[in-house]
Amino acid sequence: MELKNWSTEWGGRTLSVEVGRMSKFANGSCVVRYGDTVISATAVMSKNTRDGIDFFPLSVEFEEKMYAAGKIKGSRFIKREGRPSDDAILTGRLVDRSIRPLFNSDIRNDVQVILTALSIDGENDPQICALIAASVVLSISNIPWAGPLAGARVGRLEGEWALNPSYLKKDESDLDIVVAGTPEKLIMVEADSKDVPDEDILGAMQFGLAQTKEVIDFIKKIQSEIGKEKFDPFADLSETDSEIKRLEKEVDKMIGEKVNDWMFDTAKVGKAERMAMVDRFKEMIKEYLIKNEVDEKVQTVILSRIKVYVEKYVTLGILEQDKRLDGRALNEVRELNCDIDLLPRPHGSALFSRGDTQVLSILTLGSPGDAQIIDTMEEDSTKKYMHHYNDNPATYGETGFLRGPGRRAIGHGALAEKALLPVLPDEADFPYVIRMVSEVLSSNGSSSMASTCASTLSLMAGGVPIKKPVAGIAIGLASVDDKWKVLTDLQDIEDGPGGMDFKITGTADGITAIQMDTKTHGLTWDIVKQAFVQSKEARLQILQKIKEAIAEPRAELSPYAPRIEIIHINPEKIGAVIGSQGKVIKKIVEETGAQIDIEDDGSIFVTSSDVEGMAKAKKWIEDLTHEIEAGELFDGKVVRLEDFGAFVELLPGKDGLVHVSEIAWDRTDKPGDKLSLGDIVKVKVKEVDNLGRVNLTIKGLLPKPEGYVDRAPAPRSGGHGGHDRKPGFFKKK
Repeated sequence: MELKNWSTEWGGRTLSVEVGRMSKFANGSCVVRYGDTVISATAVMSKNTRDGIDFFPLSVEFEEKMYAAGKIKGSRFIKREGRPSDDAILTGRLVDRSIRPLFNSDIRNDVQVILTALSIDGENDPQICALIAASVVLSISNIPWAGPLAGARVGRLEGEWALNPSYLKKDESDLDIVVAGTPEKLIMVEADSKDVPDEDILGAMQFGLAQTKEVIDFIKKIQSEIGKEKFDPFADLSETDSEIKRLEKEVDKMIGEKVNDWMFDTAKVGKAERMAMVDRFKEMIKEYLIKNEVDEKVQTVILSRIKVYVEKYVTLGILEQDKRLDGRALNEVRELNCDIDLLPRPHGSALFSRGDTQVLSILTLGSPGDAQIIDTMEEDSTKKYMHHYNDNPATYGETGFLRGPGRRAIGHGALAEKALLPVLPDEADFPYVIRMVSEVLSSNGSSSMASTCASTLSLMAGGVPIKKPVAGIAIGLASVDDKWKVLTDLQDIEDGPGGMDFKITGTADGITAIQMDTKTHGLTWDIVKQAFVQSKEARLQILQKIKEAIAEPRAELSPYAPRIEIIHINPEKIGAVIGSQGKVIKKIVEETGAQIDIEDDGSIFVTSSDVEGMAKAKKWIEDLTHEIEAGELFDGKVVRLEDFGAFVELLPGKDGLVHVSEIAWDRTDKPGDKLSLGDIVKVKVKEVDNLGRVNLTIKGLLPKPEGYVDRAPAPRSGGHGGHDRKPGFFKKK
């Protein structure tokens, strides 16, 4: 393909697309630039199908390249990019959830979209650029896809909606929303907000999708000029595929005949009952296939899709009769249970159950030094609140290998993390690093929302003074063509074709986070509005249940949680606490067991679970940084004797001079006549001179003898200004 370029103005910046220069072996490739943010995109579709799978094998990868931001990876030992960061995974998931609904889910050819960040300007969002690049590359390729679509980020600045705000401006906004779709239909939304009312969030989403029209028109123009003819993966059906299509019609008829007797005969409240129903259908179909001597490969395909065939009739039951398998009303939440303080040693714990979904969330509090260091293409910072989501095969009643968190677990954890961030206490009031871990014990419908609720309970039980409790709920959809009904508290077999998973978290007053994806070609605004109505009803119900378990955050932290005390010192004294090569601070940590974290502004955080160790470390630091003033009293140790006086250690590393004339009221010829090394004596600071030298007195604290007559002072042979004493005589040890 020859080199071609297109550009348009969007949101006050130039959006440009280039094709023909890079990645010429892909089904489609392009480079998209917005400002100085540049994303390369490729899309490839395999020639062969994958047998034995019951899903469309799409993968979307977002590659962070440190060179894009002019950075070299921060690790001393590894400079090459390795495992994708959480941010890269979340960007890949965001694009995946946007483009996936516009594919035919029956496709079994692998499709891979790779988005590579080539340049990042620190102002224009690579997520939006990547989303547009994916739309462009799929639109111009021969891969069957029902696009284009576009995405936009929305903020609110000075009361007005802002399209694609810069990073700095984004921090000033009370909401951050990414939408994808068309002006008429919403396909994907990812949002976090600072307890913003539901109607404002809806307004922001509508504004964002309205701004996509000019981008969609721009992509259609490019597609009309260079777009390839779409490949039809079903044009040449093999004999096997034709047999599968024929049998599917027969299977559909067989299931339809048993709906009233097997599906809606009784309320199937538990997942086990519903899965037993699916298995019953599966056994019936299997017997039929064996009886008719159907090829084993065809049997495998048909039997792998039984759940999808059954979901069709679950959807019809909802649409035509308002019937759900478990007997609930369309706007009804499953049974709720909240338990706190299940674990004795962690700093907070709570178990939240909604129907068969069950999540245990555990709180850990740490010192500021426990913050996570973020070193990515876009960001160098620290993270002081973390939510980690864990599941395992037993969570789903299965067996399997135990590996690290997958993309789904990272995404669910990030959503629950965003949900709680707006209500966490200010760092100045609560300087702890907070780690929340949600262990999903059983999953049957929106474990991420259960993680949000369990985290709220755990934080309050652990004494973290959150501003308001947060709850979350997943809203589903049953739809066929133009007929639709919205479902509260989506679960397992209800999430079929024509559905959606619309997760909304918030307080009693507003929304804190949203994540939505759909199995339709987009949601109308009527559907979206109804989802908001039902989600708020459910949210308030769950918040009431949380309140019954624990009305407000506890006043005290767990006895096993560390305590933090803050000392504010003159920033010029930081060196005294650290010491040469860190020797002083290391000694404090070793001898007290406390953790010491120092900020550039002179704030020192002392963290310890041991009361005595905390007190010792705090006093040590206060002594090191204490600025001695005239009139202060000390119990000091005599550390050096000279003819002209005695040096007394007042604080660690700080000495003062008691001149021989200030030791006693009677005549003292030599300090050694009255004092010995190691003596502990009470002294008073007479003055701190302009060189920082401290002059002390002992006799000034003693009563003057009766009849005492002051004598004329004798000439000094040392002391201040004498050759025996060097300036700055108090020193660091």
